[in-house]
Amino acid sequence: QVQLVDSGGGLVQAGGSLRLSCAASGRTFNSYSMGWFRQAPGKEREFVAAISPGGSATYYADSAKGRFTISRDNAQNTVYLQMNSLKPDDTAVYYCAADSLALLLRRPRYWGQGTQVTVSS
Repeated sequence: QVQLVDSGGGLVQAGGSLRLSCAASGRTFNSYSMGWFRQAPGKEREFVAAISPGGSATYYADSAKGRFTISRDNAQNTVYLQMNSLKPDDTAVYYCAADSLALLLRRPRYWGQGTQVTVSS
């Protein structure tokens, strides 16, 4: 099992950048694929990005490609989401998640508490 704590959200102007962090507890962090999801008001939670346990493979939603970068530091038990060229449509609560890749992309079992990202126009 793994516990996740998200941080790094905030208010930023369109075109700006933010870096989200997700700190994990537990000795098995490097056995999990990690991902970021987001939920905007009135919308369903959606996939943003994922990274394999070793960090060699990454996956992105079309909305994130070219602007967001997911990375992880297994020595620090932390996963990051660097978000550049932010748009008002990126406004949402962002959640990190952990599981096997197959479950991560369908219904991950482990979630952070979420961090609010607000992009002003």
